[in-house]
Amino acid sequence: MNYTLETIIVALGAFLALLGAGFAHDSQFQIHMWVAFVTLALGTILLLRQAKFAPAGGAAAASKSEYMDSVVRYGVIATTFWGIVGFLVGVVVALQLAFPDLNIEPYLNFGRLRPLHTSAVIFAFGGNALIASSFYVVQRTNRVRLFGGSLPWFVFWGYQFFIVMAATGYLLGITQGREYAEPEWYVDLWLTVVWVAYLLVFLGTILTRKESHIYVANWFYLSFIVTIAMLHVVNNLAMPVSFLGVKSYSVFSGVQDALTQWWYGHNAVGFFLTAGFLGMMYYFVPKQAGRPVYSYRLSIIHFWALIFMYIWAGPHHLHYTALPDWAQTLGMVFSIMLWMPSWGGMINGLMTLSGAWDKIRTDPIIRMMVMAIAFYGMSTFEGPMMSIKAVNSLSHYTEWTIGHVHSGALGWVGMISFGMVYYLTPKLWNRQRLYSLRLVNWHFWLATIGIVIYAAALWVAGIQQGLMWREYNEQGFLVYSFAESVAAMFPYYMLRVLAGVLYLLGSLIMGFNVLMTILGHERKEAPLPGAIPAAVPAE
Repeated sequence: MNYTLETIIVALGAFLALLGAGFAHDSQFQIHMWVAFVTLALGTILLLRQAKFAPAGGAAAASKSEYMDSVVRYGVIATTFWGIVGFLVGVVVALQLAFPDLNIEPYLNFGRLRPLHTSAVIFAFGGNALIASSFYVVQRTNRVRLFGGSLPWFVFWGYQFFIVMAATGYLLGITQGREYAEPEWYVDLWLTVVWVAYLLVFLGTILTRKESHIYVANWFYLSFIVTIAMLHVVNNLAMPVSFLGVKSYSVFSGVQDALTQWWYGHNAVGFFLTAGFLGMMYYFVPKQAGRPVYSYRLSIIHFWALIFMYIWAGPHHLHYTALPDWAQTLGMVFSIMLWMPSWGGMINGLMTLSGAWDKIRTDPIIRMMVMAIAFYGMSTFEGPMMSIKAVNSLSHYTEWTIGHVHSGALGWVGMISFGMVYYLTPKLWNRQRLYSLRLVNWHFWLATIGIVIYAAALWVAGIQQGLMWREYNEQGFLVYSFAESVAAMFPYYMLRVLAGVLYLLGSLIMGFNVLMTILGHERKEAPLPGAIPAAVPAE
């Protein structure tokens, strides 16, 4: 039996976690180490059961020459699974806002489930979508197998372990207690190791390429990987109180800490949720549409302008705070400038369908991708607008901001990821087509209606909130108490629940469709409405 590198690492990690659980004096740390031990022990058993005899002779050489798609298959499954989990938790926290009695202390209250939801959707669902798609794209565009032997498997399983540790840490209340409720120091340290391995795999594949040209999607993926590594390391610089305890102290404090967190927060949006998924757009939209990128020159201008401008825009989250006014203004100016390269990418994505616009009527997958690009354009207009101080004075801290974030996260990130999953599933499992295109159509409409209801409801809610907070009477006193402004949000919170349920139903339909495709089933169904019937020869 061939004991692979990942099996040895997982087994060693399980042993170290057991030692940590046994010797730690911090009760929270002990519980977390027991979670780590059980997870890694199960992982070791799983990997050992899957260990196979190495192919010999010519078979081994043939295996090495093929693309490494097995890790991409696992990534597609993980993306689908974590998406459903993240959206489900989102519905739960939406219900908790409408009905506070649903807060179950201590582990299932809003304060712990909210960061679990955001991290599950962004880092578990979105992160797996990016890792899986980047591994697929970098091999095809460079005509070479993934670099590093077993290292891509370490990246995949190491990232899943990070997700489990971060998620259980949120429920246990083990975080740094900062704006983004980052996991504690030892989880951050593990993610750093995994991310460096990810960079080595991706960059090594490009450096060993057989194609002289580096396709633009790889530039976006690489910028996302490198920048997120830098953001993660700087933002999470901390000194642990004890190496057998959860407590640590950030090296930053006060307004410097706030600025560092929003430099991290905004650029996590800019590079994790924008640049990475633009790499996805630049590969999968042309492939699904059967058309070349509209303008390759525009894609290069879009890339360099976007990555230069985004890094400066973070201070717009700190308007009217202790941050120096010049820094706030700098963030606002760069945010407004950012509108131009963002729309350059949107135009390039939409115009890629030139000559293939009819596919929007007949292909629900390309329809989903086009809707994603449309939401990208809308949210990248709204973001710069909300960074203007006069607008921000009304919108900040209100539900408007939440509506804006979700129109980007669910509309852009979610929809382009769904399109990627639908494109890859039949190809990775050698199926003729998806189990059901009609189910893709149902998913599209459920998700789209859900996003529209969500965003519209919270736009109205946010404007109402902002106006209630700044309403003064003739004596100069506030007309509404804060509690009254919260009570006024109830109908909007119910609309948010409805929207979340619709979006969750769509993801469940996707999960069923993907599962049936993997199992090899193919549903017999009539063509979609509007589809052009097959030509019949004249008699």
